[in-house]
Amino acid sequence: MSPPLLRAENLTLTFGGAPLFSEISFSVHAGDRLALVGRNGSGKSTLLKIAAGLFDATSGDVVTEKNATIRYLPQDPDLSGFPTVGDYARAELGPLDDPFRVDYLLGELGLDADRSPEAMSGGEMRRAALARTLAPEPDILFLDEPTNHLDLPAIEWLEDELGRSRSAIVLISHDRRFLEKLSRKTLWLDRGTLRENGAGFAAFEDWRDKVYEEEEREHHKLGRKIVREEHWVTHGVSGRRKRNMRRLGELSDLRKSFREHQSPEGTAKLAASETRESGKLVIEAKDISKAFGEKSLVRDFSLRVHRGDRIGLIGPNGAGKTTLVNLLTGDLKPDTGTVRHGANLDMAVLDQRRDALDPNESLEHFLTDGRGQSLIVNGEQKHVVSYMKDFLFKPEQARTPVRELSGGEKARLILARTLARPANLLILDEPTNDLDMETLDLLQELVSGFPGTVLLVSHDRDFLDRTVNAVIAPDDTRPGEGRWIAYAGGYSDMLAQKGETARSQKTKAKPAASKAPAAPAAKPSQPAKGKLSYKQKYALETLPAEIEKLSGEIEDLEANLADPKLFSSDAAAFNRIAADLEAKRERHSALEEQWLELEMLREEVEGS
Repeated sequence: MSPPLLRAENLTLTFGGAPLFSEISFSVHAGDRLALVGRNGSGKSTLLKIAAGLFDATSGDVVTEKNATIRYLPQDPDLSGFPTVGDYARAELGPLDDPFRVDYLLGELGLDADRSPEAMSGGEMRRAALARTLAPEPDILFLDEPTNHLDLPAIEWLEDELGRSRSAIVLISHDRRFLEKLSRKTLWLDRGTLRENGAGFAAFEDWRDKVYEEEEREHHKLGRKIVREEHWVTHGVSGRRKRNMRRLGELSDLRKSFREHQSPEGTAKLAASETRESGKLVIEAKDISKAFGEKSLVRDFSLRVHRGDRIGLIGPNGAGKTTLVNLLTGDLKPDTGTVRHGANLDMAVLDQRRDALDPNESLEHFLTDGRGQSLIVNGEQKHVVSYMKDFLFKPEQARTPVRELSGGEKARLILARTLARPANLLILDEPTNDLDMETLDLLQELVSGFPGTVLLVSHDRDFLDRTVNAVIAPDDTRPGEGRWIAYAGGYSDMLAQKGETARSQKTKAKPAASKAPAAPAAKPSQPAKGKLSYKQKYALETLPAEIEKLSGEIEDLEANLADPKLFSSDAAAFNRIAADLEAKRERHSALEEQWLELEMLREEVEGS
C-alpha cells in the first residue's frame, strides 16, 4: 500500500474539562471514501477541521504528504467580501487549476457566476461553497454535511460528481442513502474514541449494535468478577499479607473501572402530544391553482387526505413545495379551486428555516413561550428541565441562549417545541436537517406510528422510504407548468411508477461489507428446560477454588522470576519457569472467562 496522504496521530482535544476526544488516530490514503459518523456533539466537525488544518488539537499531530492538496467544505460558508459568486468560487484555485471548471460546476448547480451573494439563500450559498471546494480537484476532500439545504436533483448530481472524483473523501452527513452510495470505510467517533470499520456505511448500524452488545456483556462480566473478589475479601483465608494487599488493590481497580464505564449516550424521547381525533377526511383540495405573476407554481391540483395518511412532498427548490403545503393547510388562498378541512383539525408546524429561533432567547423561555418553568405535554404539566432531558439537553442548558447551540441542538429544540403542541396534523418541513442517526431513527418511528396525519417536505430519500405512504412530486413531463402528481408508496416506489425501476433498485441496494463478520465467541451450551446441567453446576462450585489456586501459583512463579540471579545462574530454569508462568496465566484467563460465562448463564436461568 502506498503511504497515506494524511496521518492524524494521537489527537486529543480538551476544552478545560474532560476531553472531547483522546488519543485518536486515523489515516487517509489516495482513493479513500471514508464516512465519519457519530452523535451530535461528539466532535466530528471539529475533528474534520483539525485534519484540514483549520483548528488546533490540544495535543497530537496531523502529517500530510508533501504537496498534497486539501479542501474543506464548511457547514456555514461565508461569502461576505466577494462581489460575485464567481469570485468566491474561484478564490482557492491554484495556478494549475482549470478556471473553466468553476463555470461548469456553477452551471450544474444552477448558479449565475455574476450574481451578487448578498441576497442568496442558505441553499444557494451551500451550492457556491460546493463549487469552490470541488473546483480544484484536490487530493483530499473534507465535506461537512454537503447535502444540507440541497434539493433532490442537486443531491443526486453531487453523488454522481463525487462518485467520479479522483479525490480521497472524508464525509460527514446525516443522509443515509448518500453515505451508503459513496463510502467504503467508516470512522465512528463515539465517547471520545475513534473506531474504524473496513466496510461502508451500509454495514455501520449492525457493526455499532454489535459493539454496544459486546461492551454491555464485558461490563456485566466485570460486575460479576467484582462480586467474586468481594466474596474472597469477606470469606477468603490466606497466610500471605503481600498477596492479600495485591488482591485488595486489584479489587479497588476493578471497582474503579466499573464506576468509570461510559455507556452509550441516551437517545431522545420523541413523542407527539396527542389531541382529539380528527375527522376521517382531513383535507380535500379540488382543482386548486396558484401563480405569482407569470410563474405558475400549482395548477389544477386535486387531493384527498385521510386520517392516518403520511404524505411526502419532494421537488427542486423553487418548484412550489412550500406553496402547495400552505395551500393545503389554509395559510394561503388558491387563485382558483377550493380547499376544505375536516372536523377537529389541530395542526403543529415545524419550519426548516428556524424562523422561530431568537438567538438571544434561552431554551427555557423558548420551550415555555415565556410562561415560567413548566409546559403542558399530553395534558399533563411537566417541568421544562425534565422535558429538555427527553431531547438530550442538560439541565444547566435551561438558561443557555439559542445562539450557543449547535445545528443539531437547534434542530432538536425546534422538534421539542413542535411536538409539545397538541396536534392531529403534523406539518414537517425538512425535519431531518442536522439530526444524528439515532434521533433520525426515533423521528422515523414517531412519523410512522403517529395516530394522526403527517405532511412531510423532505429531500431525504431513505427517510421518505421509511415513513410515508404517498409522495407528491412535480410532473417531470411538463416542467415549469405547476403540475403535481401523487404517487402511492415511498420515494423508491415513485421512481418505479415513473418508469425508473432500475434506478430505484440501484438506489435501494446496499453494498455488502468487505469483511465477513467475526465468528461469535464460544458460549456454554444452553441448559435444557431452563436449568443448569450437573456439569455446569459443578463447574460453578469448583472453578473459584481452582482459579484461586492458580493465582497463588502464578504469584510464586513471578516471585521466582524476579530473582536477578536466576537467569545468570540457571538460564534453562529461568526459561522453564517463564514458559510455565505463561501457560498458567493463559489457563487462569480461560478458567476465569468460563466462570464468568457460567455466572451470567445462571443469572439468566434464575431470572427467567
